[in-house]
Amino acid sequence: MSENSNQPERDDIKCVSNGKRMFLKLSGIALAALALDGATVRNVLANNNSYLPLPMSPQTGAVDLGSGDVGIMNYSYALEQGELAFLKRVLASPFSGITADERRVFQELHDHEVVHNEFFKAMLGSRAIPQLQTDFSKVDFNNRKSVLETSMTFADLATSAYNGAGKLLSDPANLAIAGKLVSIEARHAAVVRDLIKPRSGFFAPEALDPAREPEEVLKLASQFVKTPLNASRLPRKSGGKP
Repeated sequence: MSENSNQPERDDIKCVSNGKRMFLKLSGIALAALALDGATVRNVLANNNSYLPLPMSPQTGAVDLGSGDVGIMNYSYALEQGELAFLKRVLASPFSGITADERRVFQELHDHEVVHNEFFKAMLGSRAIPQLQTDFSKVDFNNRKSVLETSMTFADLATSAYNGAGKLLSDPANLAIAGKLVSIEARHAAVVRDLIKPRSGFFAPEALDPAREPEEVLKLASQFVKTPLNASRLPRKSGGKP
């Protein structure tokens, strides 16, 4: 986020149930902490010139995510861009029969994703990837089931991506950021799952959320993020080395 926009989400969240309201309030608290950590992480990244990514891969024309911690942050930023673009579409053309509570939930999810995107853009600065092209032609935005399932897919994918990326980060400050972000995305997934199957165990079907490697995540995300991404320089093991 920029220096003048370190504002957490508003606290007067009104959702379908007390559980959803508490989940989203906790997300807002995590975002406030995220804002405070931004300056620290910017300094860490600024002192790692070896991580400077190329904007494009000359062989394929794909956007180069970069290497080291910068590469992992750009990888995360790419996912956040896709999720925000989807939520913008949901709010611009709500599905038929959407309730006021459902609209409120999607507005809160959207607002959280705006903060995530602005955070990465400001933190990465000139090393941030550009705005990516998305394609949601497979989503029926007038169909509640299609919208909720796609929203769940995005939140589940982001959660598994952050879980899988933690071991690839070399700096503790960046790992702390990833920890805050994964907690927010996991709450998003739980809230959407509760909209799909209210008051059931579906909001948390497994004791532990899955962890996915970047290659698997990007392959799954490519159904929505259409800009080619070059992840060849991302770390492949603990310690931030390819």
